[in-house]
Amino acid sequence: MQFRHDNMTGVQLAADLVNLHSGDWSVANVESVLRDHGIRRVEVDGAVATALRRWSARLRTVFVASTVTERCQAVNALLVDGAGSVYLTTHDNFGPHLHFAPDDDDLVGRVMAVTAGGLAIFTVEAEGSRLGACSRRGCPLVFVDTSRTGRRAYCSARCGNTDAVQRHRARTAP
Repeated sequence: MQFRHDNMTGVQLAADLVNLHSGDWSVANVESVLRDHGIRRVEVDGAVATALRRWSARLRTVFVASTVTERCQAVNALLVDGAGSVYLTTHDNFGPHLHFAPDDDDLVGRVMAVTAGGLAIFTVEAEGSRLGACSRRGCPLVFVDTSRTGRRAYCSARCGNTDAVQRHRARTAP
């Protein structure tokens, strides 16, 4: 399955915000994540960082959903609170694409809209799968599976290798 890169901003931002949840929520770090995903007019302060941290906890429910129905319900709950009005736009030399909030919305509203909308679009394109949480015990990270096979179970090769070594040691221990 091929995924169009221009449809990935919201879902990748959602994953990065969820993964930031257990990390450094400093203003500078939050600004860096938002800028890395092309979010315009980034003015983060403590209140914005706190609001986005709360939102990231809600985003996590989509990645850890155990069924397609559960994932769709989690995305729908995000859309209710995050996507005000959906419309097509062209700006900054991009082709036509969807926006889920007015451009003049505040930063938190725009991030909520782009992540909720991005998760919705990706969930449709991936037929309800390809979002997940790392299978290694103790790893809190989530991922967007854009692999060819769609069978990713770990956030990284490192976590997969660590888990394999731990399983091997458990089997061979006296």
